[in-house]
Amino acid sequence: MKTIGGVGAANLLSGCNSHIGGFSRHDSNEQKQRNMVFVLSDDHRYDFMSFMDGPGTPDFLETPNMDRMAEEGAHLANASVSTPLCAPSRASILTGQYAHEHGVIDNQRTKVDHVPFFPQHLQDAGYETAFIGKWHTYHADNAQPRPGFDHWVSFEGQGEYFSQVFNVNGDRVKRKGYITDVLTNFARQWINNRDSDKPFFLFLSHKAPHAWFHPAPRHKGRYANKSIDYPKTMASKNANYGQKPNWVKNQREGVRGVNYIFGGRFNYKRLYRRYTETLLALDESIGTIMDQLDESGLADSTLLLYMGDNGYSLGEHGLIGKQTAYETSVRVPLLAYAPGLIEPGTVVNEWVENVDIAPTFLEGAGQSPPDYVSGESFLSEIKGNSSSRRKEPFYESFWGGVPQHPTMFSTRKGRYKYIWYYGPITDELYDLKSDPLEQHNLIGDKKYQKHFKEMHDRLFDWIEANGNIQIPLQRRRKGNKEKKRPKKAPKTVPDDIE
Repeated sequence: MKTIGGVGAANLLSGCNSHIGGFSRHDSNEQKQRNMVFVLSDDHRYDFMSFMDGPGTPDFLETPNMDRMAEEGAHLANASVSTPLCAPSRASILTGQYAHEHGVIDNQRTKVDHVPFFPQHLQDAGYETAFIGKWHTYHADNAQPRPGFDHWVSFEGQGEYFSQVFNVNGDRVKRKGYITDVLTNFARQWINNRDSDKPFFLFLSHKAPHAWFHPAPRHKGRYANKSIDYPKTMASKNANYGQKPNWVKNQREGVRGVNYIFGGRFNYKRLYRRYTETLLALDESIGTIMDQLDESGLADSTLLLYMGDNGYSLGEHGLIGKQTAYETSVRVPLLAYAPGLIEPGTVVNEWVENVDIAPTFLEGAGQSPPDYVSGESFLSEIKGNSSSRRKEPFYESFWGGVPQHPTMFSTRKGRYKYIWYYGPITDELYDLKSDPLEQHNLIGDKKYQKHFKEMHDRLFDWIEANGNIQIPLQRRRKGNKEKKRPKKAPKTVPDDIE
């Protein structure tokens, strides 16, 4: 395995620049514009791939095609999202901006007038573009075609796992079958039926493995007899909660907590098995796209990226879901496959965020990103050139929806992560090298006051550089009231877990 990290020179697709539509175009006789495919999943946490060996990775999980992407391409081992929630994360992917910049701060409130999505720039650069799958940002509940895509297949809101009604280029079309398979077939058909010499960009956006976690019928029950271990930070004991802010433990009894999972709909082990089984068809979809690129002769001229839109806590700290700055929430899988461009087995250890997706695809098309883009391309890194220019990540998550977590900002540098809350809530500081499970909050430890000050200053330097980030205030809406477990309702985990 070739590991990329540290200081090195960038090897970019540069040439002479000419400005087109507000961004720069690089012309080079040596490098043609690549075809590009982006596969996005929903709620896939970073360590649920079978080639991983972390403390949270189930030993029975089978993801041979994700493994193949890592083996034959690159694994970006430290990928994360700037806001761990579906709509804000997807808006950051499309614009290259943080949530406080693009304004999509939750799954309910969306904007309509904003900067162009990066596929619009790809169209200007001569690309044929297609979107297939779950949109869920900017008019989240509307399936109408969006700017930047020549071909459009989508559905309203979260969609259904079976028998979905699609908007296909403005027409209402119903398809029976399992949603992951149906979307994959739409993608295959579009690639096969293209009648154009243009380079292409395909955005395949899956629903899976979003709750309620319905596996494909062929995979249902596959892990029914597998032993499930509870996370070490899940037990309700002082060692797990004594140094954490109170809101974290309070979530145990809510619909996103382990004692009342989705309103008592699941017990923990059933939820866990359903989640892992739902990943299997997603992995098969990735394999289908890879095989199609290989068999059609397109692989050598195509860059394929796979990413999750946010992570997902499965009992860690007593939490179910996302919207926190903990590792299982903000970190995501990110894999790259491009024969001839990426050396097989490359591991990129530098930090990459979802705001970096747009500039990476623009560079792959020979373009420079517009001035409004906050991210930066990682194309050089997956090509084997490490760089000292990459910044470690920042996170932001705003109050609202369910669960009603506090507004929080976070950053990391080296082995330390710092979480700052808006309001009178205990901050958090972790040494991720000695404490990767984020059990021991060091914020009150005198030995770490220097690190606390450094991390606090780093975070507020970023906040102040971004115009002091206006905190959005939201009217209470129907559906964002936090429900708690009734006293007579059974718990969804046993009382005696260790």
